[in-house]
Amino acid sequence: MAFHAFIARKNRALAGAVAGVFALALATQPAAAQDEKPVATITSPDGSIEVQVTTDNDRRVTWQMSRKGQLLVSPSKLGILLTDGLPMVRGFTMTGMEEVTEHDETWEQPWGERRFVRDHHHEMVVRFQQPPEDGDRQMNLRFRVFDDGIGFRYEFPEQENLVTVKIAEELTEFNIASEGTAWWVTGGDFNRYEQIYQQTPIDAVSVAHTPITMKLEDGTHMSFHEAALVDYSGYWLKRQDGHSFRTTLAPGTGESAKVIRDTPFHTPWRTIRVGDDAAALVESDLELNLNEPNKLGDVSWFKPQKYIGIWWGMIGGIWSWAEGPNHGATTERALETIDYAAENGFSGVLIEGWNEGWNNNWFGHGDEYSFTKAVPDFDLERVAAYGRERGVAIVGHHETGGNIIVYEDQLEDAMALYNRLGVGVVKTGYVADAGGIIAPGEEPGEIAMAWHDGQRMVNHHQKVIETAARYQIAINPHEPVKATGIRRTYPNWVAREGARGMEYNAWGEYANPADHEPTLVYTRMLSGPMDFTPGVLSLVAPTGNALASTRAKQLGLYLAIYSPIQMAADLVDNLKQYPNEIAFIRQVPADWSDSRLIAGEVGDYAIFARKDRNSEDWYLGGVNDGTARTLTLSMDFLEPGKTYRATIYRDGPDADYRDAERRHDIVYDTATFTAGDSYELFLAPGGGAAIRLEPVTD
Repeated sequence: MAFHAFIARKNRALAGAVAGVFALALATQPAAAQDEKPVATITSPDGSIEVQVTTDNDRRVTWQMSRKGQLLVSPSKLGILLTDGLPMVRGFTMTGMEEVTEHDETWEQPWGERRFVRDHHHEMVVRFQQPPEDGDRQMNLRFRVFDDGIGFRYEFPEQENLVTVKIAEELTEFNIASEGTAWWVTGGDFNRYEQIYQQTPIDAVSVAHTPITMKLEDGTHMSFHEAALVDYSGYWLKRQDGHSFRTTLAPGTGESAKVIRDTPFHTPWRTIRVGDDAAALVESDLELNLNEPNKLGDVSWFKPQKYIGIWWGMIGGIWSWAEGPNHGATTERALETIDYAAENGFSGVLIEGWNEGWNNNWFGHGDEYSFTKAVPDFDLERVAAYGRERGVAIVGHHETGGNIIVYEDQLEDAMALYNRLGVGVVKTGYVADAGGIIAPGEEPGEIAMAWHDGQRMVNHHQKVIETAARYQIAINPHEPVKATGIRRTYPNWVAREGARGMEYNAWGEYANPADHEPTLVYTRMLSGPMDFTPGVLSLVAPTGNALASTRAKQLGLYLAIYSPIQMAADLVDNLKQYPNEIAFIRQVPADWSDSRLIAGEVGDYAIFARKDRNSEDWYLGGVNDGTARTLTLSMDFLEPGKTYRATIYRDGPDADYRDAERRHDIVYDTATFTAGDSYELFLAPGGGAAIRLEPVTD
């Protein structure tokens, strides 16, 4: 008879007893009985999710997951391939498990989508051993099961027969038990994460970056990702056959293994968010909860903020990063931009192209960059001093062109310089094709090519974030490795790009289609904050290419695409033409005490209610795809007994992104609401909305 280890909610004594009986049963059963493979079972605190772990007839470790009695992930194999040893795939025996425990705490974020996060899960560790003929090695699996999903990881204890682990591939399977729809971008593509999301049947996915989101036939929503990606390669999700998927690690540096680690160590968590609807995915904090607590202590030196910049003109081709007659980062332009920022409530100005190294072919090269020397027509000291006088800080910029040899050599000096100048946020960049990172080789003077999401770059980002923290600087990488919740541990990692952002709209008419942003909400944004750079109020790039957006949608982006650093990306001369919209951007927070998705479907629309962390104000709004719709929104998130005054920015009745005049049709309105009210909101094609709700005081 198969042995089952169950976890009982709020009953640790029972869990411990079960674990003890489990170990005793394995030791005392006759050989024939032990051929019936033991099964370790764990449930979520509310009992809705169940995970089972066992071995199959080839003694391969397998796992499965069900929810509310429905199988979501059918039996799926687990294992590791090595470059210098027998596979850790077959021959495993389950040798025991640690005491099953329950964890329930609430912790506070220094900034974020919500102030307080509840971490409530059950945890189980299951131990496995291979026989001598298969290598005589140990491998443990740790599962944490929440009411809204699961996380599990491999753990390799210190052991004589496994000292240095050289991983050729990780064979973690996810066999989806149902038909459904997937939203995804291709993993391993030259353009990294910067792609338009595909919507396909699950069995039409090829190789996908994570997060990848699925909606099953019965309406269950799932998102597959990872948490705590540290000293390891990120994974892509590869479809093997039908609905069967497995992890594929990003390649190693040069010709090395994909991951090289010494025992003891553990992998990142493999995560699945699950819920009845899209909101359950969006409101989950699963990956954050699977990361270690804050290691930096007091990070009050970072202030969530809004900024403008000398950037959109370069993206649009009217200015240049390189020196010359069209150089964007001149002292004069910087001072003028600081003046506008100071007068309109922006606390930062991003200045790109200020430093030496841009004049030649920097894309994928980066060998000429200096991160401490300014070009002749930009007076860094003067600009920084003027900004301090006006209460505006430079948002620093370190583009590497993908050359981390040059950047790491200068990293300490670069951060020290910015610290002295009062720069508190730095945007880094790694503009190179996938696989085009120039990393140090094994010998001095040698190079080795690396991937943006391989182990070498994961460790590079860790070095940057830790160095920056010593100088009280926050980091916002573009062309980054994906977010996996590490901002909990290092809260100065405040945002990143990691998807196709606003800049693509400069390079083609409707280059980001109308459904791009309402797809990002349910895919890329599940991993963490994104520096999307909204606020192109003119709705047209300097190239003349139009955006698939109404003016109200540009405001709705500040509520739909979260970041603690939010840009108003348009040219200053354009921003000046829209004082009403600038008034909203000035007011909307970049830090929240609560966030809720009150209406939305993947790829169609997303409407959020968010509460300001520093006042009693609520903000309501979001984005729409290319189909006009009218929503009835409940105001039940408001505090009962209070009346709120609403300032409304919404699409006009004729608004439509496809027409040059109609895309600017916007209505400014006011109203009052209480918790029992509802509101009908019209969303135009490519539209959106933004509403500020202030309590009315007597």
